[in-house]
Amino acid sequence: MKKLIFVRHGRAEEPGPMFSDSERSLTTKGKVISRQMAISLKEREHDPGTFISSPAFRALETALIFADEFAISPDNIILKNNLYFKVNLGSFALMLEEIGDKTDKIILFGHNPAFTEIPDRLSYTGCDFMPKSGIVCLSFKSDSWKGVMHEKGKKEYFIKPDKAL
Repeated sequence: MKKLIFVRHGRAEEPGPMFSDSERSLTTKGKVISRQMAISLKEREHDPGTFISSPAFRALETALIFADEFAISPDNIILKNNLYFKVNLGSFALMLEEIGDKTDKIILFGHNPAFTEIPDRLSYTGCDFMPKSGIVCLSFKSDSWKGVMHEKGKKEYFIKPDKAL
């Protein structure tokens, strides 16, 4: 069985002329809610699996908060550009193939619209809009990540910040 956990980054600073989009940081509220969501996820998942994050700072910062909560070294977070630039099912499938089938569970940190669209397309029941700091978990009856693209996933849970607080 394969499992994908999608985590949308927390609330971030507004874009501005002083820094690029990829440099935007989480707000104080975004950090607090991300920590609370990490605690909520830890109640469901004792081992979240392999951490993969968009290189955009707000997504990486969210991943670091979750890694801290799960006592995972920041060095173990894998950065993948294809979670930030032009994310689609094709680029997503290629990324999963690169990870390899020995890994059964992946927690992904990234952005909308992809983190709403991809779980919605992979789940046989569909998925609602992914709010900031939202978490959705899909499981697949497959021994290969290639099977994730061909089978419809089962939505195990969808945690929204207002439900976790």
